[in-house]
Formats: sequence, structure tokens, C-alpha cells
Amino acid sequence: MNEGVAGDLTASFRRLIANTGPLSLQHYMGESNARYYADKDPLGAAGDFVTAPEISQMFGELIGLWLADLWIRAGRDDYVHYVELGPGRGTLAKDALRAAKRYGLVPEVHLVEGSTALRDIQLEALPGAQFHHDLSTVPTDGTVLIVGNEFLDALPIRQMVKTAAGWRERMVGYDEQAGKFIPVAGTQPMDSAVPEDMRDVPTDTIIESCSGAAATMFEIAGRLNTQGGAALLIDYGHTEKRTGSTLQAIASHKKVDPFAAPGTADLTSHVDFATLAQIAQSRECKWMGTVTQGQFLRGLGIDQRAENLATAAPQYAGELQAARNRLADSDQMGNLFKVMGLAAPSWPDGVGFV
Repeated sequence: MNEGVAGDLTASFRRLIANTGPLSLQHYMGESNARYYADKDPLGAAGDFVTAPEISQMFGELIGLWLADLWIRAGRDDYVHYVELGPGRGTLAKDALRAAKRYGLVPEVHLVEGSTALRDIQLEALPGAQFHHDLSTVPTDGTVLIVGNEFLDALPIRQMVKTAAGWRERMVGYDEQAGKFIPVAGTQPMDSAVPEDMRDVPTDTIIESCSGAAATMFEIAGRLNTQGGAALLIDYGHTEKRTGSTLQAIASHKKVDPFAAPGTADLTSHVDFATLAQIAQSRECKWMGTVTQGQFLRGLGIDQRAENLATAAPQYAGELQAARNRLADSDQMGNLFKVMGLAAPSWPDGVGFV
């Protein structure tokens, strides 16, 4: 843990709370993650967490093949952009593009990344990649193939809690006696911000929303409609609307208190894929479906791929089987993680969703 970062942000938040009152959870999460990702590589065994592309090259390769197959069946447009949101170390893009190249798909590479430390690592993996802080500067002409793996979950969320006095925003205060940040209910009535069908739920019910994820989906769907292309969004989350807090923090591969040391852990929440699907469809974008990661990878042939690799390199058979299990089995990442497929209205459906 970086005590300097924790101390600086803790002191800053304490002063702000003392002067202006509790912070919104959205503010707390947004600034905490901005500090956390600013100048560090959080991935891998030496970091705080491991993502699917780091587990096995099979993950990225299958995504590359999915993109290439769809691009071929859509007519092989010559001017194509590969766009990845939050590309980590560039591992997924490197594996995906290597696999896609075998079928003639060699797109321009655009990476949406704010961390300078990760940009340096990504550039080593993907020489010639172009960097963006958000989607707004990605070219608006040419086909777009968009991938986001564990990107949406780190966007700041807003929470509402049902109190005896009605709906209130869930804020972050500071308990001076206990010496720690704590969630508290705000004082301003927020009933008008809650959907009507949720207003009569039991006291203490919590609901979440994520304006950043909604805006990202709105932009992606619009791009696909106007430019043509497809998108895969992969994250842990739910396909039906739910209640309850899903806020969590990961540090050193373990769950920790999200309010203990802001800026030193990865704060995330479950992605509301049900709402995102509605947004995509509202822009007349083709929603192929949202399926479990296990179903998607098996539909793309991960079992056969692992078997073929093990036959070619039997000394790695055990590692390959373990990686396949971790990515696709229901008791590991297979069910918790979901895959949403999107495309331009005129594009065909992709493998794994039908």
C-alpha cells in the first residue's frame, strides 16, 4: 500500500467533509480510482488483481477471431479501427490482433487509457498505437471494432438508499471517533431521482446507477450506428436489475474495506448490463445479447483450443487446463463475468450469442 497516496487523499477528503459535509459516493470513488490508476501498474501477481487476458492468451486470441469472423462476414471494410477501453498492459489487444491478422484484419489501433504508467507498457506491446483519454477523439470515419474488458466496473457509481424519511443519496462521511470514512445517508430528499417502480421498496434498500457507463454505452451505440462495426463489453455484473450495494475494493488480490484507504485499492461495482442493453437498443444499435463468459468462450471453442495447445505442448497441459477452467467454469469466472455483444444494424450476429 502506498501510504503517501492514502495519507494525502485521506487528509484531503477529511478537510473537504469538515468544510462542506459528506461527499457523494460518486466523488469519492472517482477521485480514489483516479489516484489509484494515475502512475502504477496494478496488474499481475505483483499487483492487486489479474484480468482474463493475463490468465491465458486463449482469451485474447478468441476475441480476435470473433472480431475477424464478424468483419469478414460484414464485407471486409478496408478502413478499420480497433478501439480498446482500459487496455491494461495491452495483452488482450496484442493477442487479439495477432489472431485477427491471420485472416487479413489489420486495423489501426486506438487505446483509451488515462494512466501514464500503463500507456508506457501498452506502447511496448503495441508500437504505433494511438492513445485517447476518451472516445471523443477516436476517428469518426471508418469501421470501429470496440473491446472493453473490466473497464465499466471501475467507473464511479451513485447510490440511493431508502430511509424512514424517504430516498436519500448515499454519501461518504468521516467518523472522527473511529477515525475512518463511513457511508451515510444524505439530507436532501431524492425520491424524484428514483424510478417509480422502486419507490415503495423496504427501508434500507440500496439502488445503484452509473452515469459514466451509461454515457459510454450511448457513445458506443451511436458510433456503431453511424460508422459500422461491432463491440464486446466484458465485465462482472448482472443481466437483470437488482438492489443492494455492489461496491468493493481489491488490493493485493484480496477484498478490502473500500472506505479504509482511498486511492490505494481498486474500487469497482457490478455492471448493470440490463440498463446498458436498453440504452444500446434506444439508439437502434443491434444488441446480440448478454451471456456468461463461460457460454461465450465455449461458443468460440475454448475447450478445443486448450486441447489443441496441450497436444502441441504437453508439458503445459496442466496449466492450459487450469487457465481454461478459471476463465470458463461456472464456479470461477465463467458465470460471474458477462459478455455483451453489439453491432451496427446491418452487421451479422456474432458467434457465442446465438
